[in-house]
Amino acid sequence: MNLDPRTPVLVGAAAAQQREADPERAAEPFELMATALERAAEDAGSKALLERADAIAVPRGFWAYRDPGRLVAERVGAHGARSTLAEIGVLQTTLLGRAAAEIAAGKCEVVLVTGGEAHDRARRARAAGAEPRLTAQPEGVVPDRVLAPDAEIVTELEIRCGVALPVGAYAMLENALRAAEGSDLDSHRRAVATLWAAMSDVAAGNPDAWSRERMGADAIREAGPGNPMLAFPYTKRHVSQWHVDQAAGLILCSVGAAERLGIPRSRWVFPLAIADSNHMTPFSRRPALHRSPGFARAGERAFARASCAGSDVTHMELYSCFPAAVRIQCRELGVDPKRPLSVTGGMAFGGGPLNNFVLQAQAKMTQVLRDDPGSLGLVTAVSGIVNKQGVGLWSTEPRGEGFGHEDVGDEVAAGEAAVEVVGEYDGAATVASYTVLHQGGKPETGVLLCDLDDGRRALVTSAELAEAMTREEICGRTVRLRGASAVALD
Repeated sequence: MNLDPRTPVLVGAAAAQQREADPERAAEPFELMATALERAAEDAGSKALLERADAIAVPRGFWAYRDPGRLVAERVGAHGARSTLAEIGVLQTTLLGRAAAEIAAGKCEVVLVTGGEAHDRARRARAAGAEPRLTAQPEGVVPDRVLAPDAEIVTELEIRCGVALPVGAYAMLENALRAAEGSDLDSHRRAVATLWAAMSDVAAGNPDAWSRERMGADAIREAGPGNPMLAFPYTKRHVSQWHVDQAAGLILCSVGAAERLGIPRSRWVFPLAIADSNHMTPFSRRPALHRSPGFARAGERAFARASCAGSDVTHMELYSCFPAAVRIQCRELGVDPKRPLSVTGGMAFGGGPLNNFVLQAQAKMTQVLRDDPGSLGLVTAVSGIVNKQGVGLWSTEPRGEGFGHEDVGDEVAAGEAAVEVVGEYDGAATVASYTVLHQGGKPETGVLLCDLDDGRRALVTSAELAEAMTREEICGRTVRLRGASAVALD
């Protein structure tokens, strides 16, 4: 097949992981990123890719580097690479899409994408009474480009009610999903735990997973020592595991560069299409809590660009910070939730380094696609509380219209009118969704999002109703509100 020499291909992919008990001996985050990129170059069969890199992009993590891309580039010999830092709230599919698009436009020939964390190292250091060692960069050092979100991820009211942390917000999406499906509490909890147990099975077979212990559905579902309830219905084992020391390195280049450097055709993986939705609506203001128009539209556009359908996808990695995220994607992308949904084991078991999991997933998906030539792989991304959505399609063989990176956010915005949410109301309301925040494994605060007769919503809390809210379905129930509190269920 005659390919345009500017066609983008992913030629090198690798992960790095450490389990060093001594935080003084453990590598810091940028060192793990550099290791991952060096392994990616070895994976491609050409270390020359690193020194020829035109650009390097890094998503922000827990660390405080001023310009992490510059640190990594200098370590791996990519001295001429322009650096990009993507702040939290930027989809990792956006980084991959931009890299491939710049190659396709002839602006770059080689682009490095890397990210990573050493949060387990930092946790160990602080437990020993010390701050983790971190390479300092001089004042005035800044990335060549910074990407940042342009809208709020959470509202002040969500923060005030205690659902700014992802576990509480996703638990509210989860309960809204259950209500939409018409499932009872026990059946729903069994189904969600079974979904996560399947992820655990995948992680057990993934050498790069952080936790390779198989976890049964009962052990995930039932709260107890080591697995406290955090936000009903989520226990600790439903939650993304971000206390990890992991990094990923990806190298994209043009077909022309790959041929000049003698990179074997067997290493090439083509980005077929990446579609993102960067329209952001805080979860409490969404008209339908159990839906994601952004995923529906991004999936539609990516599949059309690649001339395929969801049923053509052989290998999947659905972004898996919480079960609700996976279940919403299945609904919007038309995916059977009983089929394999991950090649890594997901973020609760494979490991979820902050703002970097999609790169970890992409490294694993690259290996999987090479082992199954011609098959189609899907890798998705989420930012915030499903505030942004990304869909990427990949294969060892080109297909469709040729690579394209699109943002469908304006189309999504045009079809979604945000709901006004208030923090106080007196009178009757209907519960749209809820969760119960736990402290020390015990129910402490109920958080209720309620529909009002005038079309608005109220986001309120209740200590008095918290325990009952873990035993009874209250979605769709009438509740009496007094100011910022829910005081009685009818």
